Amino acid sequence: MLSFLDLSPEIFGIDINDLSIKIVKLKKSRNAFDLVSFNEVSIKQGIVKEGVIQDQDALSDAIRLACNTVKGKKLATNYVIASLPEEKSFSQVIQMPKMTEEELQSAVSFEAENYIPLPIDKVYLDFQVINSHEQNHENHLDLLINGMPKSIVDSYVSCFKKAGLTPCILEVESQAITRALIKHREEMSPLLIIDLGVANTGFIIFSSGSIRFTSSISISSEQITHTIADKLGISFNKAEALKLRYGLASNGQREQKIKEAISPIILELANQIKKYINFYQGHVSHEYFPSEGNIEKVILCGGGANLKKLPDFLSKELKIPVETGNPLINIKKNGYTSLLKNPLAFTTAIGLALRGAHKEFYD
Repeated sequence: MLSFLDLSPEIFGIDINDLSIKIVKLKKSRNAFDLVSFNEVSIKQGIVKEGVIQDQDALSDAIRLACNTVKGKKLATNYVIASLPEEKSFSQVIQMPKMTEEELQSAVSFEAENYIPLPIDKVYLDFQVINSHEQNHENHLDLLINGMPKSIVDSYVSCFKKAGLTPCILEVESQAITRALIKHREEMSPLLIIDLGVANTGFIIFSSGSIRFTSSISISSEQITHTIADKLGISFNKAEALKLRYGLASNGQREQKIKEAISPIILELANQIKKYINFYQGHVSHEYFPSEGNIEKVILCGGGANLKKLPDFLSKELKIPVETGNPLINIKKNGYTSLLKNPLAFTTAIGLALRGAHKEFYD
């Protein structure tokens, strides 16, 4: 292939969760990226449940609709990079002797059997070498391994193909999220990213340019809305509107009622966060990355991160600085970014699109 010919296909990102499909397409522009296409389409409850596709035909139809109705420029490509459900993946940091990439390809499969609770022949396996600054790591490699049941991956690939798309890359949500929120993945000090989504909440610990630990719990943005609806005796849609308007503010009587309704859930979220931080700092970090120190910052993302006063509430409970993430940190402002009403909800899709838009994000 001649070097002056760019035969790399244009690729857009597509993020699927239990209730929606989000699409983002970016175009490389000098040292930044332009948002050129985006969309969000709701899908009926039950089509996808806890990341598992229940109705492939219905999901394929929804994917096709989302592609055909994008805002901005029409999609002139069928190539996609897509997310896989974090809650169905298995992630683990392991140590391996120093060896070549080719040797690792075969050796990791044998070692992964000790950590993945499924027969290895029923899992697609991937791994990433974690860069370490430890002097005593001269004789071994730290690896982050990711496993995903073949049945899950195959079902998503089938849906994309039915929708007329060609999946080029599939990756778990945590990889896309860190790519979107951390500029050039340059963060060195340990931080915790909390993805408060519609169906669950994901925890991602990131340090020295790599993901170190992931997990998820069932607390969700939708659960918070249902709680407001039940406590106040109102419809789900009205509860959602009040949640977005008032959140954890307590200026008036109505705000106080909403805060009282959802505070127990947020307190439970804070308690779960503490448990995972303590587990990481007491076990994972101590065993694999002894010099990294404590988690110094928490970043919120996902649609639920828009809850007013949530950073202040969690910061007070955790005694760690908490801030709302900026998924547009790698993207230039233009007319389309101003139309993206809730960028936090598009965090995963943006991270996928970044990888699809330029080779520097391919690994």
